[in-house]
Amino acid sequence: MVAPGTGLIKSVGTWEGTAVADGRQTTSHGHDSVRPAVVVGALGVVFGDIGTSPIYTLQTVFSPEDPHPVPVSDANVYGVVSLIFWSVMIIVTVTYILLAMRIDNDGEGGIMALIGLLRRQAGAAGRRTALLLAAVGIFGASLFFGDSMITPAISVLSAVEGIELVEPSLDTFVVPITAVIIVLLFLVQRRGTAAVGRVFGPIMIAWFTAIGGLGIAGISDHPQILEALSPAYAVGFLAGHFGIAFFALAAIVLAVTGAEALYADMGHFGRRAISRGWLFLVLPACTLSYFGQGALILADRANISSPFFLLAPGWARLPLVLLATAATVIASQAVITGAFSVAAQAGQLGYLPRLRIAHTSESSIGQIYVPWINWLLMVSVLTLVFAFRSSAALAYAFGMAVTGTITITTLLSLYMARSRWGAPMWLVGAAAAVLLSVDLLFVAANLTKLVHGAWLPLAIALTAFTLMTTWQRGRQVVTAEREQLEGPLREFIESIRNGTQPTQIVPGTAVFLNRGKLTAPLALRANVKHNSIRHEHVIIMSIETQPVPRVPEAERMVIDDLGYANDGIFHVIARYGYAETPDVPAALRALDPDTTEGRVDVDDASYFLSKIELRPGGRTKRLPPWRKRLFIATAHATADAADYFGLPRDRTVIMGSRIDV
Repeated sequence: MVAPGTGLIKSVGTWEGTAVADGRQTTSHGHDSVRPAVVVGALGVVFGDIGTSPIYTLQTVFSPEDPHPVPVSDANVYGVVSLIFWSVMIIVTVTYILLAMRIDNDGEGGIMALIGLLRRQAGAAGRRTALLLAAVGIFGASLFFGDSMITPAISVLSAVEGIELVEPSLDTFVVPITAVIIVLLFLVQRRGTAAVGRVFGPIMIAWFTAIGGLGIAGISDHPQILEALSPAYAVGFLAGHFGIAFFALAAIVLAVTGAEALYADMGHFGRRAISRGWLFLVLPACTLSYFGQGALILADRANISSPFFLLAPGWARLPLVLLATAATVIASQAVITGAFSVAAQAGQLGYLPRLRIAHTSESSIGQIYVPWINWLLMVSVLTLVFAFRSSAALAYAFGMAVTGTITITTLLSLYMARSRWGAPMWLVGAAAAVLLSVDLLFVAANLTKLVHGAWLPLAIALTAFTLMTTWQRGRQVVTAEREQLEGPLREFIESIRNGTQPTQIVPGTAVFLNRGKLTAPLALRANVKHNSIRHEHVIIMSIETQPVPRVPEAERMVIDDLGYANDGIFHVIARYGYAETPDVPAALRALDPDTTEGRVDVDDASYFLSKIELRPGGRTKRLPPWRKRLFIATAHATADAADYFGLPRDRTVIMGSRIDV
């Protein structure tokens, strides 16, 4: 059965032909085998964000500009380095690599994939809990959009700021250079994840090799820093200096930025490639860098201004700045591709309009480019760069988006571990006590930076959350209004058969896209009422989006003769996963003539779309006026329905109506 609230909005109108179904599906995903090229591609796309965190994390912790600076002492350095290491181990390795990335939706990851699973869970016991957690997940996805805007700004700024060490007089060029790099980064997105990954992968291998080597050099000067590998230093720092350690957490969280991007980008490269890249290269290199910087600060406390770049000898600093700039561009890539995935999945699940999506790989359907999101992010990132003008100013805003998203992902993952895997309650409770305690400590620490910039990701998240929930609710209102206009489908078919609606049969095939099979397409009603004709073959077709990434071809099509086997009118449901783009002509070509009341001539078929113009007003009070205006304004971002469904332009007819919302 088609879920409620399934109208697809186009411009200031509503298009028929799509629905979101909470069905039960199992599909296969092509990421089981891991080739070295896939791991290299993952290194070039997925790990840039978390892999460049060593540039600014320790610098921010000990920065005198911080509203709550950490005094530089041997005990504090050991405590901070140990806290960074164990925070990374608990949040990234345990929460994401070992837990969240095993709760995939047929290979797809990220908060939207978890929401898809929760929507399926809502059909069974615990419906209210699952729906509540899905709403929490939407807020987590909203926070991730904030992360996607802040990450490119802070990452590229932090790297370009390294030129100040090489030549202080160049400090005025930091912001312009950053802006140029960001514009170029967003311009290359249309080339696709695979192409970007092939170029960026070797650069990131060089990056991790370099920061690991510099870390080893720093550790060799003060090997005692390796004692901070013991969790006793982290616990001792928290327990013995809680007032200092608590505020330090707001900067230490920078070490785990990009963790959610690992999960959101899982559909691009697969869990195994990402896990192996993390465990065998990224984690060791970042750990060595953090410990090397800690050793440098212990040797000379004047190095807190930029310990990452000061690890390099003087002759190597300019090359390191250039390599860091390239790496931070790649860091931005991780969250940009993650934002593409989240936006596309949100659209398929009915929380955003259907955006135009370009699939950039013939071998991996998860690699996509979303132009509308790309340009929105570019404008937002440039605005942040010119508004904040330094990575230190942005750092206070960064942590709030990261910690909020991580906490929500942990909560949803633990719930799914219990409901999907049937994990024992004592085990889930123990894991929640540890993981959520760590996450909530970080959230609380970042709330202390609210007036220093942490308000920004919250404002972005609240805006995105309002937009997504308004869109979902508005779709439900429009669907209810449309049902009054359309009327029952079977009654309409009966009126054609018994002559109540006199029609003349003309040769050919007509395909009417509709939301489901309960109501009659407005275009079909108009054709019969005003033209008094119907085609020899009439196909009423609905597209159902399942809360799974892909649907097997054998399970894609469902045919219903609507009660009469030989009248030439039948209904077809084409099922697609949220990671697929529907292709109506291709789906119709796959129909079996034995099940469709004769052979359908797809190549000469005419396609009919019903477009509904939306206007604010009407009798409904289910949406306040400001949400009605927001809903209609959001509709302008919707992709063209004919393009989205793959319909031939020269054989597509659009018929309109109007609804007041």
